[in-house]
Amino acid sequence: MSLDQPLDPSLRDTLAQAVKEGFDDQIALTQEFVRRPSQRGEEHALQDFIFAELRGRGYQMERFAMDPEALANHPGAGKWSPQHSEAPIVVGIHRPREEAGRSLILQGHVDVVPTGPAHMWTDPPYGAVIRDGKMYGRGAGDMKSGLVCAISALDALRRAGWQPAATVYLQSVVEEESTGDGALMAHIRGYKAEAALVPEPTGETLVRANLGVIWFRVEFEGIPRHVSEMGEGANAIDAAIRTIAALRELEMAWNDRRGEHPLFGEMAKPINLNVGRIEGGEWASSVPATAAVDFRISLLPNWDVKDCAAEIEAHLKAFVSGDPFLSNNPPRLIWNGFMSDGYEQPEGTEAEAVLARAHEAAMGRPLEAKATPAYIDTRIYALFDQIPSLCYGPKNALSHGFDEYVEIDSLERVTLSIALFIAEWCGLEPVDPA
Repeated sequence: MSLDQPLDPSLRDTLAQAVKEGFDDQIALTQEFVRRPSQRGEEHALQDFIFAELRGRGYQMERFAMDPEALANHPGAGKWSPQHSEAPIVVGIHRPREEAGRSLILQGHVDVVPTGPAHMWTDPPYGAVIRDGKMYGRGAGDMKSGLVCAISALDALRRAGWQPAATVYLQSVVEEESTGDGALMAHIRGYKAEAALVPEPTGETLVRANLGVIWFRVEFEGIPRHVSEMGEGANAIDAAIRTIAALRELEMAWNDRRGEHPLFGEMAKPINLNVGRIEGGEWASSVPATAAVDFRISLLPNWDVKDCAAEIEAHLKAFVSGDPFLSNNPPRLIWNGFMSDGYEQPEGTEAEAVLARAHEAAMGRPLEAKATPAYIDTRIYALFDQIPSLCYGPKNALSHGFDEYVEIDSLERVTLSIALFIAEWCGLEPVDPA
């Protein structure tokens, strides 16, 4: 079945049946993914499991390490820090007997954010408990279930007797939650295709654009004294609090400029400065000698990340110069993660049209698109490969929060949609009898 032939109208029903027949196995595999903890730097065991799963399906396999030097030399890389994951990137490669269709990257990330206190979850964070049509667990939505949807879409095609008539790369990456360096490492390694699809949990919609992200840390040193002599010391934590307030002014100023991008101009507050982590102090009765704050801030897709970083630095420097203590004891600014531009996916690409047809066949309704004030790895393919980069996946809720979940029924629908997309974008050939 080549690209110059329209898809058989019965293919939708054939693939729907194939997805349904394998759906119990798909859910079981998703649970296996969720039950394997994979916070930053701890993804090795899950990546080994995925390597074995893909190899067992007959894909050509590659597993490769992060290359800090290559990343440092790339303009899209996040900043390396001691916390940076060194878990490998795993790629399963399908090669057809004849390259008759268009090549495709299917990519998901396996790194997840910390769970927070386990007692604040209804079920264990890595329990993958299914209840009331939802699977609960850290990473169930963001985005282990989406990666399994991509794997299962190819499984369904094979179950129906077909395989893509083009090269398909199944990429399992890390560092999506902190630098974006995992997807970038695959790009640097040389993996290229004519389109990319990242099945993040988008609520069965297409993401048209996402914001850029910067991570940074500010470290403070105070002057410790006994609390009875507080006036003779300088509280590092108090200095951090003043700095947070000053950076909120920058957040407000950036949001006042949101109209510079039409897709984000109507949002009340697309740009968020997050105080993600704060530490400091040594003793309740001592004026704190140290403090540190980890920040995350977003930026509009048409802003340059280096310009924004310079603006952060200048804003911090201006505040420090007017602070009686900090002007003589300036804090240390450290770039320690994301340094990424946002992107906007142009309308009218053939890949989007193919996805729209697949979505409508699977869902029974037109494909909708939205902008999202978050980071997504599709920026790698949009900015550096300049190919159609589709972010599209299942319905979920409470990402990064307690009781994160994905909707089970949505997984079946999205898997069918991805299978139909692959069928039209890549073309089909009968499964290799070997």
